[in-house]
Amino acid sequence: MKELQLIVKADVQGSVEAVRQSLEKLSNEEVRVNVIHGGVGAISESDVMLASASNAIIVGFNVRPDPLAEETAKRDGVDLRLYRIIYDCIGEIESAMKGMLAPKFREVPLGKAECREVYKITNVGIIVGSHITTGKITRGAQVRIVRDGIVITEDKIVSIRRFKDDVKELGEGYDCGIGLDRFNDVKVGDILEAFIMEEYRD
Repeated sequence: MKELQLIVKADVQGSVEAVRQSLEKLSNEEVRVNVIHGGVGAISESDVMLASASNAIIVGFNVRPDPLAEETAKRDGVDLRLYRIIYDCIGEIESAMKGMLAPKFREVPLGKAECREVYKITNVGIIVGSHITTGKITRGAQVRIVRDGIVITEDKIVSIRRFKDDVKELGEGYDCGIGLDRFNDVKVGDILEAFIMEEYRD
């Protein structure tokens, strides 16, 4: 009997329980799904250490790893899987049990920016005064708004301004104004994570 060990983290307790129950129901004669830990909030270094020690996969639902956890997971080769939709999560874990984990799209991180100020501009909406902390921010990229380790929403970057110029992309260390497609409730301190989805073949 094989065992698939999982650690579940989510934004609210109800989701932790829902994900735990749904995943444990996937158990069959050959593979048993075992949720060894469930908790609320961002994925922490201690979650990653537990996963490393028990050879578990970390399943995050509407949450993100904190920077130290992300670094430790990369270093120790811990499998971090982040979802927004419970069914995607169940589908992928089911595939993992069959040993054929092969999503056709993968997320490619571009960079992160921190909101320092929010400007309201007539006829435009809000512009997020941001400082790019890692990587690069690209116009047209998808973006995830993260507040205290919790994913608030996903949106699209429609404009990047550096002083008075519209630019296509900017790199680490720069300050800029970022325009989003729909979301207008960004707060100072929010992290904007830019990414693109890329199709790939096995």
